[in-house]
Amino acid sequence: MIAEIQKADANSYVLLQLGNRRFALPSAIVSELAPPVRLHTFPHASSLVSGVIVRRGRIVPVYDVASILLGRTSPVHRFYLIARRTFSDGPESSAIPVSGECELVTAEFQEASDNIRPHISGRLLVDDESIEVLNFDALLASDPARHNAPLRAEIQP
Repeated sequence: MIAEIQKADANSYVLLQLGNRRFALPSAIVSELAPPVRLHTFPHASSLVSGVIVRRGRIVPVYDVASILLGRTSPVHRFYLIARRTFSDGPESSAIPVSGECELVTAEFQEASDNIRPHISGRLLVDDESIEVLNFDALLASDPARHNAPLRAEIQP
């Protein structure tokens, strides 16, 4: 899949599975889909960080974004999707646990019509399914408590 990602164009996205929902990331920022490896945990105060993994000799922080995207903790995960975040001093790899296989697609990006959720930059229409495109930097900088209240309201009947 990495060779496919490297050849991808601007309209290419990686679809990822979290629980029973699919989301997308621009393929340009995705480094790899890593197999499950040991998650090293340690005491910390970061609400999204679930620990770190060691990948290719580097320490990669793992962020459990399911609390923001699904309104609950991460379901069972099978892989780590590693993507690059942008900082003032350069890019840094970060990982999110994903539930299933990832898929490379080419689709037309549609801008988000609202700014209620800054971690959603837009949508893709893939096989009649509307898939939210994640703003990776904004997602990992999010406060889960702030995002869970509106999400819980959407889930309530």
